[in-house]
Amino acid sequence: MSPRRERGLALRLLGAQLLVVAASLAAAATAAAVAGPPIFHEHLVMAGHAESSPELLHVEQAYRDTGLLTLGVALGTALVCALAVSAWSSRRLRGPLERLTEAARGVSRGRYDARVPAMGAGAEVDALTGAFNTMAERLERTEETRRRMLSDLAHEMRTPVSVLTVYVEGLQDGVVPWDEETGAILTDQLQRLTRLVEDIHDVSRAEEGRIELDRTEQSLDELARAGADAHREAFAAKGVELVVEAGPATVARVDRQRTGQVLGNLLTNALRHTPPGGTVTVRAAPDGPARAVLTVADTGEGIAADRLPHVFERFWRGDSARDRDHGGSGIGLTIARALVEAHGGTLTAASPGPGRGAVFTAVLPRGCSAPPDPAAEDPGTPLPNTPRGYIPWRGTQDADRTP
Repeated sequence: MSPRRERGLALRLLGAQLLVVAASLAAAATAAAVAGPPIFHEHLVMAGHAESSPELLHVEQAYRDTGLLTLGVALGTALVCALAVSAWSSRRLRGPLERLTEAARGVSRGRYDARVPAMGAGAEVDALTGAFNTMAERLERTEETRRRMLSDLAHEMRTPVSVLTVYVEGLQDGVVPWDEETGAILTDQLQRLTRLVEDIHDVSRAEEGRIELDRTEQSLDELARAGADAHREAFAAKGVELVVEAGPATVARVDRQRTGQVLGNLLTNALRHTPPGGTVTVRAAPDGPARAVLTVADTGEGIAADRLPHVFERFWRGDSARDRDHGGSGIGLTIARALVEAHGGTLTAASPGPGRGAVFTAVLPRGCSAPPDPAAEDPGTPLPNTPRGYIPWRGTQDADRTP
């Protein structure tokens, strides 16, 4: 038994129109049949016609015949108009809906680049089209990120796994001796794999809101100095100056360990992208009674405007040719932003352009309040080592360089 075929939009609209027409004509016919003849008869009698005169009967019969003819013509006209309006309305709606259906089928088959242009079929259909295009665009970005993440994960893991495989086989065959150097190499590769797994686990937990924070009243100035002291040796080895600006006492209710992790990731990123002779400045300052700002500014490579939206994406690197052993895992900034957002804050990136440095700004709530509204933020004053007249941008988009 074949499944019953669903009625199309045109038939549904025509049915609705016919129902309205039938109800209207039924009401008109009822009113004309019940109220019309008595009123007409009364007016004829008042005009001087006798009750049983032949003229009165002929006039009333003419009234009834005219009413039936009028209702018949009205019925035919209404049917034609209903058919025309139904066809026009269904054609106007059917085209956009068919395009939406085809695009949805394409997305279901993995064609995430499918888009539906606005076709002026009404505000509701245009809103549906816009929502579909937004969904498809986000799915496309998610798919691109997933593919890149899997590719980068395979690349990240290939080297240590290959090294471990070669040394294990060498040890089994007796070709490679077990000595201190071999142990150090194996330990280093295992640590690299462990660090990659822990980074992925941390960023996933943070983005899913599964990070447990131990919030206490902390001095951001003291945290900034402690973070800088932990990295001074690396900065000195590269010849990059590390400056900590101590402003007014800035206290925020944060997780000390996680905030230190954020600062460490930002400093590692700044060091990687700042050449010898450059400067990295760390600054902690209050931003009103409810917020505090932790900023890391450098005089390094800078970020191109078209790369700013990608800075905090997983495994994204500004320079795809960068050696992975020296370019980081590519999720340090992703982890930093996720941890800041877990505190109810925001982490943004800004740069006036390539070769002109970059500024990373973490806005943290000083209490357990809701996240600040980025649109209400004051741009503030330019930080040290930024060009004259440059005001850091604090948008909500993702940005670019990744440790």
